[in-house]
Amino acid sequence: PGPGGMRLQHVPLDMSFAEAFGVRNPDAYERLLMDVVRGNQTLFMRRDEVEAAWKWIDPILEAWRNLREAPKSYTAGTWGPSAAIALIERDGRTWMDDA
Repeated sequence: PGPGGMRLQHVPLDMSFAEAFGVRNPDAYERLLMDVVRGNQTLFMRRDEVEAAWKWIDPILEAWRNLREAPKSYTAGTWGPSAAIALIERDGRTWMDDA
């Protein structure tokens, strides 16, 4: 900034929480375990939530067992298995490519 406007340039972002604030930030599992020790149940599901989740997922698992076909696997970061692409294309539709 200054006379003549703004000048922009690319710079690497290299920020360490511990270096900037002098405090070590615990990782996710450390925070979760500390919540257990402290009796904080905020990040944990209640029993009724777990039961509701299984009511929803059990029919899906049962259907997969009856089909005797495993879910299609695919490489992380890809658009998914070719079977998924074929499924949507058979109705004349396509996935929107965000690239």
